[in-house]
Amino acid sequence: MSKVEDFLTSEEEAAIIEAIRIAEKNTSGEIRVHLEPTSTSAEEPNEHIDAFDRAAEVFDMLNMDNTKEGNGVLIYVAVQDRTLVIMGDKGINDIVGQNFWESTKDIIINHFKNGDMKQGLVEGILKAGEQLKKHFPYQKDDKNELSNDISVG
Repeated sequence: MSKVEDFLTSEEEAAIIEAIRIAEKNTSGEIRVHLEPTSTSAEEPNEHIDAFDRAAEVFDMLNMDNTKEGNGVLIYVAVQDRTLVIMGDKGINDIVGQNFWESTKDIIINHFKNGDMKQGLVEGILKAGEQLKKHFPYQKDDKNELSNDISVG
């Protein structure tokens, strides 16, 4: 399963988008999922770069830092590289520990290892929502600040 197009079916994509919607009902945080074949630089498409650096580029490209509370979360997957990065915005990183996302990452990776990409992302998204709820509870005037759609690079 090396192509992004083959990574998820349209039904699986719908389940992931629904998980984002459910997770965001409990938090003012915003969760996005981005899939692409490999971690390559936006400036140099043939240059392979560190997945964390590429996730930071995607974070910026998706305007994830445009939330009122700085509480956007990106789940970045480079399909062919078999790489996963979970990146939180400044508002999250300023108040949580360095290993805040490790349990979420572990859930996703364990499902990926078993070939269940959809379930890994769904459970990871729901776990991220639970974690965000502790620090960024849902507010009654909360607006969905970022798209719930899966972005593909």
